[in-house]
Amino acid sequence: MKTQLKVVFIGSGNLATQLSLAMKKAGVQILQVYSRTEAHAAELAIRLQCSWTTSTEKIRKDADLYIFALKDSALEEAIRTIQPNNALWVHTAGSVPMDIFKGHVDRYGVLYPLQTFSKKRDVDFEHIPFILEATSKADEDILYYLASDLSRTVRFYSSEQRRYLHLSAVFACNFTNHLYDLAGQIITEQGIPQDLLLPLIEETAAKVRDMTPREAQTGPAVRYDQEVIRRQLELLDDPERKELYKRLSDSIHKEFSHE
Repeated sequence: MKTQLKVVFIGSGNLATQLSLAMKKAGVQILQVYSRTEAHAAELAIRLQCSWTTSTEKIRKDADLYIFALKDSALEEAIRTIQPNNALWVHTAGSVPMDIFKGHVDRYGVLYPLQTFSKKRDVDFEHIPFILEATSKADEDILYYLASDLSRTVRFYSSEQRRYLHLSAVFACNFTNHLYDLAGQIITEQGIPQDLLLPLIEETAAKVRDMTPREAQTGPAVRYDQEVIRRQLELLDDPERKELYKRLSDSIHKEFSHE
């Protein structure tokens, strides 16, 4: 079902860029982009073929839906400085409660796509779960039809449940990517190219489609091969890397010590 919505985007960052472009492709009418940074607002607006502004006072008032795609720390101020109206206001944050809008507008909710985004890397929204929340059944329906035009996976969860989902995502994505970075640094320092790790990274991610991460876990910590662990710790000169290796190995060993 194609949704006939007029939308204003508050924000022009990674998520705002990818989500707004996906909505435009799905036939949603994007009226305007607001950003505090003129160059960013103009760049996205050109791609969307819509107007843009850096002034909260010039944000259009005739939209059906206002999507706040901002970093968490900027969200409350943006809401407070934009004149309220009767439209539906939603944010896209994983860890911010829906009630951040309470007392400012009557209709509000959450449109949270569970994915990592970059401006220069397009993603297929069909495979991205959307987590929704709204204050009324009517607005739940609006968000459901909108999200269903983009994705095959649409779920409703409470703000509290979404907090835990976001926490889980930090472990699955942000921490994992940090470990990719550290792994790359370790071999780069030895003159070894990072791309040698790509097949390993890709297979590790692919395996959890066919088995649980617990079933897919391998390595010296699972076997508690103390000699391998000792030798690898000796290779780590940086105290923080050494401590991280020890903590992760201990965590893995603890999980599998009774199996």
